[in-house]
Amino acid sequence: MTELATMEFHPQPQAGEARPWAFPAPERGTLGNGLTVLRCHRPGQQVVAVEVLLAAPLEAEPRGLDGIATIMARAFSEGTDKLSAEEFAAELERCGATLDAYADHPGVRLSLEVPVSRLPKALDLLADALRAPAFADSEVERLVRNRLDEIPHESANPGRRAAKELSKELFPATSRMSRPRQGTEETVTAIDSAAVRAFYEKHVRPATATTVIVGDLTGVDLDALLADTLGAWTGSSAEPRPVPPVTADDTGRVVIVDRPGAVQTQLLIGRVGADRHDRVWPAQVLGTYCLGGTLTSRLDRVLREEKGYTYGVRAFGQVLRSAPDGTGISMLAISGSVDTPNTGPALDDLWKVLRTLAADGLTDAERDVAVQNLVGVAPLKFETAAAVAGTLADQVEQHLPDDYQATLYRQLAATGTVEATAAAVSAFPVDRLVTVLVGDAAQIEEPVKALGIGEVSVVPAE
Repeated sequence: MTELATMEFHPQPQAGEARPWAFPAPERGTLGNGLTVLRCHRPGQQVVAVEVLLAAPLEAEPRGLDGIATIMARAFSEGTDKLSAEEFAAELERCGATLDAYADHPGVRLSLEVPVSRLPKALDLLADALRAPAFADSEVERLVRNRLDEIPHESANPGRRAAKELSKELFPATSRMSRPRQGTEETVTAIDSAAVRAFYEKHVRPATATTVIVGDLTGVDLDALLADTLGAWTGSSAEPRPVPPVTADDTGRVVIVDRPGAVQTQLLIGRVGADRHDRVWPAQVLGTYCLGGTLTSRLDRVLREEKGYTYGVRAFGQVLRSAPDGTGISMLAISGSVDTPNTGPALDDLWKVLRTLAADGLTDAERDVAVQNLVGVAPLKFETAAAVAGTLADQVEQHLPDDYQATLYRQLAATGTVEATAAAVSAFPVDRLVTVLVGDAAQIEEPVKALGIGEVSVVPAE
């Protein structure tokens, strides 16, 4: 008779005690040329992340040259006084490094990632790009052509088109925030290498710039390395530009961007919100997440799970510009897409969700799940050096203290259901939302008018 095999069961492993976690605290200093440096040693992070913030905001762009900050940002990696564009790219590749740059309302940002063993060479390349960019005529002309090629594709993208229209609706035409961040066909066409260099010389200097370096810096003499690279970048001292006040009009109304034959309608519903310095920000983050931060949030539960109108709807807050005195501005928005025949019913139910929120509030269960998702996953969110560096750079850009993120998590955990409800209701009042719909006006205009959520106008898709 065959003997049956027996299985030996080992005791089930028990969970260990949770270790306390806090967002990494950087060490702050200043180089001799005035460049502010934030360094953060992260053991085990062998890929170092470097962020450079330049005080060249979009509102500083010369009149008629919207997009010049974007062209300048892209041109930083297109050669220096020592290397051609091809040689510069080849040297970056030999380092195993990536260098990206973009322009936004607060300024221009360069992002470098490189293995720590190649950090000296990569920082040398970055310093040369900042110190002596070539801005060759041929390279700037190519970047301008590339940007012009992108514009039609952006206009064809419903989400991008909705965002463009919402900015135009919210902000006065005189405000840079009302116009596309990377410029229009007319303004980009007017950009040449001389204009790019003039913008660079007026706004780019170490005294008004900040560098963030995050990674495993064991055995790295960072002071000597910085002195030999970014520390050799020179420029005049300058006071930060005065920040002009921002005005906006979020009177409740609906704008339909007509796309005849569209089978879906892109929704973007927004208004302006408080500066990130405002004491309501943590509660607003929590309340907005409960409303539409994830697949289990209230908007998705109704519009996706119960009604089947959409694959997903999100609510979010986005900082547009932050100021030390709290006079900055943010965008509060709800976005998603629905099939064309259900545009009216979907908007009707969305408004019902907002009215129910105002009448009955959030539940303690919703609040608890949101805190768990926002605070509990923080250690995973910041596993990479790039994630830590990006957040530290955001804090610098938004004039926030270096311990802001750590403080924010404590505030989120301490925010109650009533406070989160009040913030969410205040963020999305049903009578002060600008609704942009990119879709077939012939099919959606009348059903949307019947909802009574604001005056409805129709504009061409371009």
